Amino acid sequence: MRRRVSQWGWGDLKVKGIKKGIPAAIVILAVLGIWYGVCELGIFNAYVLPSPGKVLSSFADMCRRGELAEDIGISMIRVIKGFSIAFVMAFILGMLRAVIPGSGAYFEYLVQFFRNVPPLSMIPLLILWCGIGETTKVVIIVLASFFPMYLNIVKGFTGCDQKLLEVGDMFGYSPAEKFWKIVLPYATADILVGMRIGLGYSWRAIIGAEMVAASTGLGHLILFAQQMSRTDKVIVGIFVIGIVGYATDRIFGLIIGKLVKGNGNHGWD
Repeated sequence: MRRRVSQWGWGDLKVKGIKKGIPAAIVILAVLGIWYGVCELGIFNAYVLPSPGKVLSSFADMCRRGELAEDIGISMIRVIKGFSIAFVMAFILGMLRAVIPGSGAYFEYLVQFFRNVPPLSMIPLLILWCGIGETTKVVIIVLASFFPMYLNIVKGFTGCDQKLLEVGDMFGYSPAEKFWKIVLPYATADILVGMRIGLGYSWRAIIGAEMVAASTGLGHLILFAQQMSRTDKVIVGIFVIGIVGYATDRIFGLIIGKLVKGNGNHGWD
């Protein structure tokens, strides 16, 4: 009986997954059909808009030569470096705001100032200071991903239910114990959602940085393809960025769902 129930449950999950994927599949097929029809009718020159077959052929060729995998790996490493640094900085500053409320007066205005400065506008200055090496690209990612993580971390830490803190006082918790045993668990959902948003900003920033100050990576791949008049490779690069970014976001969403039982998804299914 248990085996039958589990089989039925698994079947229901598969049916739900198929039903959920049908609208997306319809839209994708419709876009591909329109794209193919436009190319067949010759509305646009093949130089401007290559056919889906040409793009797919270029994608397969780039995969076969290992060119695409290398650029994905390089961009991924840069994103991980910058994202990790940004998270550590955001967590430390957010923790200071929670543990020492008055500390925010010393750096909050500086944080708000740089939050309104587009990270890509810093590229010329960073090139002058750091050259076109890895440091420039990592700093751009840090500037892009730090602020959404910081704001969500502060929201989570400062929004803790006062009744829970009063319970901590009843148990005689010290400020440090209240932070680690009450505030931090309460803020987990906001922290993870902030990290998910920051990861998306990291991908946006690295592509822009690689187009200006890099000789490798997905951003450079697109720029170099444009310079060589290879529109098919440009489209391949755009698709790959979207797929990789979507995949990493979905993975992070699954992690959030497991850790906070879906409370951190915020409808991003």
